[in-house]
Amino acid sequence: MKELKDVKKVLLLGSGALKIGEAGEFDYSGSQALKAMREEGKYTILINPNIATVQTSEGVADKIYYLPITPFFVEKVIERERPDGILLACGGQTALNCGVQLFESGVLQKYDVRVLGTPIEAIIETEDREIFANRLREINVKTPRSIAANTLEEARAAVEELGFPIIVRAAYALGGLGSGFCANMDELERLASSALSYSPQILVEESLKGWKEIEYEVVRDRYDNCITVCNMENFDPLGIHTGESLVVAPCQTLSNREVSRLRAIAISIVRHVGIVGECNVQFALDPYSEDYRVIEVNARLSRSSALASKATGYPLAFVAAKLGLGYGLKEIKNAVTKVTTAFFEPSIDYVVCKIPRWDLSKFDGVSKEIGSSMKSVGEIMSIGRTFEEAIQKGLRMVGQGMQGFTCNNVRIPDIDHELANPTDKRVMAIDKAFEMGYSVDKIYDITKIDRWFLERLLAIHNLGKDLAV
Repeated sequence: MKELKDVKKVLLLGSGALKIGEAGEFDYSGSQALKAMREEGKYTILINPNIATVQTSEGVADKIYYLPITPFFVEKVIERERPDGILLACGGQTALNCGVQLFESGVLQKYDVRVLGTPIEAIIETEDREIFANRLREINVKTPRSIAANTLEEARAAVEELGFPIIVRAAYALGGLGSGFCANMDELERLASSALSYSPQILVEESLKGWKEIEYEVVRDRYDNCITVCNMENFDPLGIHTGESLVVAPCQTLSNREVSRLRAIAISIVRHVGIVGECNVQFALDPYSEDYRVIEVNARLSRSSALASKATGYPLAFVAAKLGLGYGLKEIKNAVTKVTTAFFEPSIDYVVCKIPRWDLSKFDGVSKEIGSSMKSVGEIMSIGRTFEEAIQKGLRMVGQGMQGFTCNNVRIPDIDHELANPTDKRVMAIDKAFEMGYSVDKIYDITKIDRWFLERLLAIHNLGKDLAV
């Protein structure tokens, strides 16, 4: 395998066609990585079939192939161009899966193409959920009790051992594709059959519905220097996919002890697995204790990476690309200050809020309920000095006719059902519940949204009432 100093020509796999779960955030990551490569004097080749992206614009890459991101086409490009290195982490799950297939079929070894950044073995460990769980047990990190299954019969046997309720997750999938909660055998058979139709493996695991969902963005170089760039908290509890939930950065409802503990665990995971570059670690945190589970590790740039980059000003994709070339964090200059290095943890004295955008009304017969798989087609980011300011700005920006949290002319006939079975009108339903006299405790009991968030929303609701008088 080539040494990093011998890498002159780099192939980058783009994110391909825009789809739910893989959209503009991966275009952002890819264009930043290409910028970093060109800055280092590398000849860059991009494969991306989507012409409506920044990374396919003139002058971003040296050569572009508008081809599907599949092993067949990528192998043809490798055969023709003979790149020295390949970047897999900037194209989302599509690029990662393609890279793993090229490695397992021997294509990368045949043409002596080096995977830049995180070793391919580490990528496989994080994508195969059974191997991933076993690796974390080696360092005494808690994961949900789970059993991998490759057939429907194995899934049934797993449930016999774990008991209901459970959640089914598909391996090598993005946006929670194929995942869902099951309370009985009929639901399991329907969901497992569907997931196994496009994934070779599913994981049947204990349900942690109602726990807080926390994310950390971690960066590590090949010299084992490691930092956390940003932590984020989902407004909705576990059970709602992070791409469907409001996300707030930094975490608002955690104590310093909890933040420090999860940070230390995230760093220990990244070091143990051997990540080089950027990594996203997702936790489930019990709201009634300090118990936790690690639910996922993404050894690539993700939707959350784009949010963290824009929220903190730390160019994650740019830095990750440089780390893939063998640089240390101390050797990469901060693009903003031009004086400090990339080896620092940003601190922010403001609140950032990400709010998803749905377009479900365009489709006839589609359920508007949101859950463990993604349906949102985009998102906005707002910044404020307080959570109240950030969420008010965000709800106005999302482009669905909202005036903010309150004073929206929306009719919701069954509030209890809407709160218990959230849809794209989740936030408006909370305002209507306050209007009908529901207390914070009652809404918490139904939704499990942290009381801290509900208290802030109640303050906005009460201010709206005062202004209307």
